[in-house]
Amino acid sequence: MLMLWMPKKSSWCLLALAVVLTSLFAGGHQQDVVLAKDMKFKLHSRDLMPLVGFGTYQVRGADLIKDVLDKSFAAGYRLVDSAAVYGNEKEIGIALKELLPKHNLTRKDIFITTKLSPDDQGEKAYDALEKSLKNLDCEYIDLYLIHWPGKHGVNASKEENSVARDLSWQHMVKGVKNGLVRNIGVSNYNVRHMKELLGNNHGIKPAVNQVEWHPHYHQPELLELCKKEGVLLQAYSSLGGSDNRELLDNAEVKTIAGKLGKTPAQVLLRWALQQNIAIIPKARSQKHIEENIDLNFTIPEEDMKTLSSFSQKKYAWDPDTIA
Repeated sequence: MLMLWMPKKSSWCLLALAVVLTSLFAGGHQQDVVLAKDMKFKLHSRDLMPLVGFGTYQVRGADLIKDVLDKSFAAGYRLVDSAAVYGNEKEIGIALKELLPKHNLTRKDIFITTKLSPDDQGEKAYDALEKSLKNLDCEYIDLYLIHWPGKHGVNASKEENSVARDLSWQHMVKGVKNGLVRNIGVSNYNVRHMKELLGNNHGIKPAVNQVEWHPHYHQPELLELCKKEGVLLQAYSSLGGSDNRELLDNAEVKTIAGKLGKTPAQVLLRWALQQNIAIIPKARSQKHIEENIDLNFTIPEEDMKTLSSFSQKKYAWDPDTIA
């Protein structure tokens, strides 16, 4: 199996090469292929992070969490994405205790991400990290993200937001040094927020920036900055967000899907993955859970250009308003 990692400056190049290899054939026989479920990115810490993860936004309740994680592990997912505000960390921790042995996995086989609530931005960040670790009931968290660049209750235009997220980062750096978390990063950071953090990172660069990213909303400048700095860009709302079928029902997406013999959801997910962007689709049915990781195909360049040329329309909250 080809592992997608190299020193920082070549990580993205090798990752792009691996994507191409998934579609190469010679003499009618498929060559060494990196399946989507096996694609990984080497973080600054040298940890390997799966590029396809399982999202748990709006997935709550012990029985539902256990059911979807059971199905996701069986399908090959090895990254679970959560957040304090999702209200499901405890249920995930409980489910892992039963499901890891069931699937012959250990803690080291699973990559767990959770996030700092805007309520805890600033001076409460370290305590919040400790609480998330306790909720998940595991030895460490693989990745802890600042969920939002602003602090809850503070006017978006106030410089206090910048001060608070800097303090959060200092506490998260402390969390790494104390062994609570292995990697730290951000979510919903735009270019301005990223440059601010990269210019004053207190000794640890962000590993990941998780942002809204789909054909109707993508930021090439942000992607280039992240690539330059060795930061993995991770997409959320790849299908257009919850209860929004605008992209799934898009005529051009459907045409491309039909031509490739794939579903519109698979095309939208592959569009991001083919740009070396990590994804965290969520689903509840076994059919969709399996389809969302069955991305071992290549979208032709002309169709990639079509998908990337859609008019821009943001579906989620806008971090550009945060000072």
